[in-house]
Amino acid sequence: MRRVRSVPLIVVLMAGGAAAMYVPAAHAVALRQHEVARAFFYAGTFLLILIAMIAIATQNRPPPRAARAHLSTLVGAYLILPPMLALPFQMAVPDTSFTNAWFEMLSSFTTTGATLYDTPGRLPPSVHLWRALVGWLGGFFVLTAAMAVLAPLSLGGMEVISGHVPGREQASQITRIADPTERLVRQSLALFPAYGGLTLALWGLLLLAGETGLVGLCHAMGTLSTSGISPLETMTAGEAGFRGEFLIFLFLFLAVTRRLMPGTSMVYRDTPIQRDPEVMMAFFFLIGVPVVLFLRHWIGAIETEETQNIAAAARAMWGGLFTTLSFLTTTGYESRDWVASRSWSGLGTPGLILLGLAIVGGGVATTAGGVKLLRVYALYRHAERELERIVHPSSIGGQGVVARRLRREGAYMAWIFFMLFAFSIAVVTAALSLAGLGFERAMVLGIAALTTTGPLADLAVETPIRWSELGPAAKVIAGAAMIVGRMETLAILALLAPASWRR
Repeated sequence: MRRVRSVPLIVVLMAGGAAAMYVPAAHAVALRQHEVARAFFYAGTFLLILIAMIAIATQNRPPPRAARAHLSTLVGAYLILPPMLALPFQMAVPDTSFTNAWFEMLSSFTTTGATLYDTPGRLPPSVHLWRALVGWLGGFFVLTAAMAVLAPLSLGGMEVISGHVPGREQASQITRIADPTERLVRQSLALFPAYGGLTLALWGLLLLAGETGLVGLCHAMGTLSTSGISPLETMTAGEAGFRGEFLIFLFLFLAVTRRLMPGTSMVYRDTPIQRDPEVMMAFFFLIGVPVVLFLRHWIGAIETEETQNIAAAARAMWGGLFTTLSFLTTTGYESRDWVASRSWSGLGTPGLILLGLAIVGGGVATTAGGVKLLRVYALYRHAERELERIVHPSSIGGQGVVARRLRREGAYMAWIFFMLFAFSIAVVTAALSLAGLGFERAMVLGIAALTTTGPLADLAVETPIRWSELGPAAKVIAGAAMIVGRMETLAILALLAPASWRR
């Protein structure tokens, strides 16, 4: 621990990313794809030597203690690590540009899952493993950063229930730890056994369901990290079928609330899980949206005289249920029965519903993106209280101090974040429009990048949008939007606030 603390945090993260390159190298050796193996082995070895020299030159420097240093390290990780991770990718795929490799790695590390290589057979299997591994590590980085950095600063959704000013450290037990390196290391040691164990468990269950080894591992990593990365053109092309979808559906609940992930902090154990605000909001969308979609498709099926097909109706209901949870957690996996539900009714894709689910997002301190369920719940409770006061102006809202804080200060902060998020969508849409895209395509891609839900480009519009068709300027804009969506605008504003520059 002392050796790690003596090195800057960004150097530790760089060393972890370089060491991870040996995993696809070993996989390529097992497949006898020696050119791919050499690309990852040489890149990992070269980077580890370079990082070792940087560590020697920067060790024993005084660790940063200001809140701004915590956030700047997170931003630096999303700016420095993707170009480094793109080096073996470009070497293993020589007919691609470094810009495309950087975009692919940034999309994976931010758990967006937007790929430029959606043609089957375009990438070697070991490169697909590298994409999934980077996404999996990015999800783990999000979890540890949320617990060790954002939560003590009342950011990342915790400002809704903390009642503290976002961006300022509070005197609590977790913030007495001196520097962010030790925080992240301790939180990583607490989370990694559960995160890695659940990934291995899902991989084993998918193998038992009939999935192949590489595809099952990539889908397990894509589910736990909510990156939605798959080595196949779509997840529906897998061998596991309905059993695999059902297993993934169960593990997607880990992105609904942090209470389901062992080793997480900031959990109020005295509140039953069925009364957890995030769980209640998730089940509201999980029940309401599939029912609305089923009724919509059932009305369309009346015109096609398919209402008596019970099996098709059941597949349509399951397709809506799985796809709703997948996009609510910003994973983006599509059920194979999603197409069956549309063919059953003869109706097109309800893209606006998928966009809305991605904007709502998953739970606080999870790997999901979006606005987050807790913020939506705070706005709902505030609106409910305001309507109650219209009917009974002299009434007093009850349910304790925490509920009152959630309805007042929490709803205020949630509304500020929602407005910042909407403003970010407008800015990114305008920037992509200036880069040459039409309004509808620019808006869908902007929402997909800000919510870290890359598959929205394929399913939210009638004609699928291919990320590979974007120009260099549009790719840079979309990449910046992914970083903003992953970091959240409140955290970036806290980093840029003049008060954080003062010593």
